[in-house]
Order: sequence, then structure tokens, then C-alpha cells
Amino acid sequence: MSTFTAARTALIVHAHPEPHSFSTAQMAAAAQSLVEAGYRVDVLDLYADGWAPVLAREEFAPVEGPFKPQVEQMRAVEEGTLDAAVKAHLDRLLAADLLVLSFPMWWFSLPAVLKGWVDRVFVMGGVFGGDHGLFGDAALAGNRAMLLFTTGGPSESFQPGGAFGPMDDFLFHIHRGMLEFVGFQVLDPVITYGPARMTDRERTAALDAVKESVARLAADAGATAGLTPTPAGTSAVTS
Repeated sequence: MSTFTAARTALIVHAHPEPHSFSTAQMAAAAQSLVEAGYRVDVLDLYADGWAPVLAREEFAPVEGPFKPQVEQMRAVEEGTLDAAVKAHLDRLLAADLLVLSFPMWWFSLPAVLKGWVDRVFVMGGVFGGDHGLFGDAALAGNRAMLLFTTGGPSESFQPGGAFGPMDDFLFHIHRGMLEFVGFQVLDPVITYGPARMTDRERTAALDAVKESVARLAADAGATAGLTPTPAGTSAVTS
């Protein structure tokens, strides 16, 4: 199998409280597929790591008057005083060529811990604003991002005229308002619909489909970037 340059890094940010869930198995399948495609895969497991999702004034230097989070983020970037955990995650984000957000869809959106990761790590002055602009002028312009998630409902419920409506309607605020906003080119999402209603055989087939979809997206991204194929087996998964 030919893959693309091993110098590329994929950061998977995973948010599920159960290590034996289908969502976690799906994340592992995607990670394996990316390794086979020549990526170095870096995994942040937010629940396992005990990530604190709340953006609070206590993580910044004391301020007088009203607390304005983005102003304090900018100041912390300029003065080198970002919270150590935030700085570590920001560095890993900036080092990645591909960001994968892995999660179960809860209330038609991200789990709170993952939204809190975005709140704290998509730092104003670090990935947008300040010396950076928005969208194509933001710090992550030229990098790619994708969503990898599961749903409770079946696929037909997320079609036009379905019980819930088109999936794209639920993803717009993530794709446009979070990922594209800081410069990412957004790839097609990889979605497993209703795994809780599947048989064991169907779940195995679904994981194979995830691996195939992620491999195809990785190959397409590599071809678009004009990267040269290199031998597989040179990448590693870290956490």
C-alpha cells in the first residue's frame, strides 16, 4: 500500500466517557486508518485526561473590572501566560496538519467537554485575531479538519423531510462557526448512524466502513496537497 508523506500529523480530539463505546472503537479505527495512510497520529482523549471544559477567569492573570475572555486570551498569548494545559493543547493543535473531532452527537451538537475544548484552545490571538485574521487569513489556513461521530437516530431521520431534518443544518455551526472560522478546510464528515441499534456484525462492518472513509479522505487530502507517496508503517499513535 502506498501512502503520503509521514511528516504529516493528525490530531484526534476524542470526547466519549466510555472507553468501550462504539464511538471510542470508531476513533481507534480512524486512527489506525490514518497511521496506515502515513500520518503520525496524536490522540487527545478529553474524558480520560480529565479535561476541564470551563473557560474561567481563574486561568488568567488577575484583572480589574469586567472579565472579557477574548481580551484576556489575547493578553495571555502576548505575555506568554496562557494556562499550561491550554498552551500544551494549543501547541499540539498548531502542529497538526489534520484535526479530527471524534464524538457522539448529543443534543444535535458537540458534547460539553468538546465544546469546552474549543472554547479554551481556539485561543484569540493564537489561532485567530491579533496577528491573525479570520477564515482564510486565520492561523490554521491550509490545514484540514473533519468530524467523526455517531448518532442515536437512523440516517433517514437526518434527511430532508426526515424527523430531524438535514444533517448539514446541525453541522453548520461547527463547520463554519468553529473550523472554517479559524482557517480549516473542512472535509466531509464520517458518520455512523445509530450504532446502538446494530448487531455485532453490523458494528464490525460499520468500523470497516469508517476505516475506508477515513483512508479515502486522507488520500484525497494528500493528492490535493501534492504530497509524494512514501512507504507505510512509519507512523505512530501517541496520546
